[in-house]
Amino acid sequence: MKLIKFFLFGVYFGVVLVKAEVVSWFRIQEMFYFQSVHMYGIIGSAVIVGALSVFLIRTFGIRSVEGEEIKLAAKPFNKVGNLAGGIVFGLGWALVGACPGPLYALIGAGYWSVLIALAGAFAGVVTYGYAKPHLPH
Repeated sequence: MKLIKFFLFGVYFGVVLVKAEVVSWFRIQEMFYFQSVHMYGIIGSAVIVGALSVFLIRTFGIRSVEGEEIKLAAKPFNKVGNLAGGIVFGLGWALVGACPGPLYALIGAGYWSVLIALAGAFAGVVTYGYAKPHLPH
């Protein structure tokens, strides 16, 4: 029962994604064909909000709701890993027409065929888990 607020926020966020057409295959196709700035505007806004949030957290030492310190550890850049991961992620996004996050919103909107894509996303996570010790990190 304590987690209900997170569930409700997730439902609200899913509705926002659907209404903003962020999960629309047509909008994603427009982005990949450089026919519209709709998705670039949304992604750009998210990057700006994220960067500003990190800046404010670091500058003012903002704490979590529970009062805990928020630690933002830098991750090392790995050219090969980032390139390979970006290509796999981009290919999956282009083939499915959605990145993994909005898959749940699409299922909630009644697009049951997306369950196949979700199964593929889970298979990718499991595959990565097994392959991780052998990958350059």
